[in-house]
Amino acid sequence: MGSDNRTELEFFNEIGLGSNNVGGYINGQWKATGSSITSTNPSNNKAIAEVTEATLQDYEEGLQASSEAAKIWMSVPAPKRGEIVRQIGEALRAKLDPLGRLVSLEMGKILPEGIGEVQEIIDMCDYAVGLSRQLNGSIIPSERPDHMMFEVWNPLGIVGVITAFNFPCAVLGWNACIALVGGNCVVWKGAPTTPLITIAVTKLVAEVLERNKLPGAIFTSFCGGADIGEAIAKDTRIPLVSFTGSSKVGRLVQQSVNERFGKCLLELSGNNALIVMDDADIKLVVRAVFFAAVGTAGQRCTTCRRLFLHESVYTDVLDQLVGLYKQVKIGDPLEKGTLVGPLHTRSSVENFEKGISGGKILTGGSVLESEGNFVQPTIVEISADAPVVKEELFGPVLYVMKFQTLDEAIALNNSVPQGLSSSIFTKRPETIFKWIGPRGSDCGIVNVNIPTNGAEIGGAFGGEKATGGGREAGSDSWKQYMRRSTCTINYGSELPLAQGINFG
Repeated sequence: MGSDNRTELEFFNEIGLGSNNVGGYINGQWKATGSSITSTNPSNNKAIAEVTEATLQDYEEGLQASSEAAKIWMSVPAPKRGEIVRQIGEALRAKLDPLGRLVSLEMGKILPEGIGEVQEIIDMCDYAVGLSRQLNGSIIPSERPDHMMFEVWNPLGIVGVITAFNFPCAVLGWNACIALVGGNCVVWKGAPTTPLITIAVTKLVAEVLERNKLPGAIFTSFCGGADIGEAIAKDTRIPLVSFTGSSKVGRLVQQSVNERFGKCLLELSGNNALIVMDDADIKLVVRAVFFAAVGTAGQRCTTCRRLFLHESVYTDVLDQLVGLYKQVKIGDPLEKGTLVGPLHTRSSVENFEKGISGGKILTGGSVLESEGNFVQPTIVEISADAPVVKEELFGPVLYVMKFQTLDEAIALNNSVPQGLSSSIFTKRPETIFKWIGPRGSDCGIVNVNIPTNGAEIGGAFGGEKATGGGREAGSDSWKQYMRRSTCTINYGSELPLAQGINFG
């Protein structure tokens, strides 16, 4: 447990875990009848605890109960639903430190980031509480006399949420907080490699529902593999499926959901670029690139993977970056001062080794000899045409390239299949407004003088192209979790038709 003085048993007791855990919360009960899996610490590849996974039979029982609970939950006034989400936020706040430590232990990100991830759910709860009183429709002028036209937003019923290992609980918060205040039940399948986080977060939600004498099936969760995910994608009882993961799997999820005329919210691959113009503040650039490329050991979908440097600042920026990279402390994510923890799995290490080929390694490039999945943050000088540059890589590998003009840099930014996050560093207004305009970045997140990662919850999060097109968290993302009805009321005694049609 690194610098934590508590024993593992004391730590687990604090968040409701044990050496053997049930990986299904179904109809208000902990139940799972599948096989047992081992949760592994990526820092040493040793077992943390055992978890019993849910089966398809468990899934069916959970969905039947959730369908019944949806009838009750959608009838609760939205501000009252907001009060329940407020209590969930308070429950998470009370366990902020131990939950953050669990994220670091099981996922591998450093402790400040683990705690920050849990804080992100808390922030989403706070946001959703206010939103519960603002699910407003529009009043629309009618062209017909004595008619009123407006929009009504109603719950979908059930929202399915499938999350990934790199943000094993924050992405749940982006979806669940909004879905719940919108009047939907939530069915969550956490990542197969982070089951303890799924269980620990669910326990807190379950306690709030029980304390308020609400059906436990308002929130259902499963630890399981691809079979549970496939069941969610194909289930006609789930109108909206939110999936976070690779573009390859996301395409399959979308096909399954589309076949049944469901809705998909996809948060898929990122391959994010940061452009440094000749007038950029270099000190700001170096700090931003360092965090964006090295943070979470490069395992964020918003990680900076491609760095485009104007030829006039190329050497200066690289010299400073290489110097910082050589000072990085790599090690136990729970130890104070560690900046880079392990990659999540051994296969991630193999992908890292593939990803550093095809260019000139300027610093890093090694897999560290240890029991864990540790690698050196790496900078690779490479051609923009190299195949690896077009692919997402979940690891601390930064591809650096040179450019001469703004148009060239924008074209390079837009040249990959993914379209999540992008950033430019400049002081010129004309450059800024071209970058954020129709001839600029084609990404869903377009930043200026800040890194590609570290998105705030108040804005809609998501990307274009192979990133999937979904939007989560703030702005008007809530509309995806609800059903819009255009309602027209005739309060007069005549029946005028739209467009002036005279029928008969």
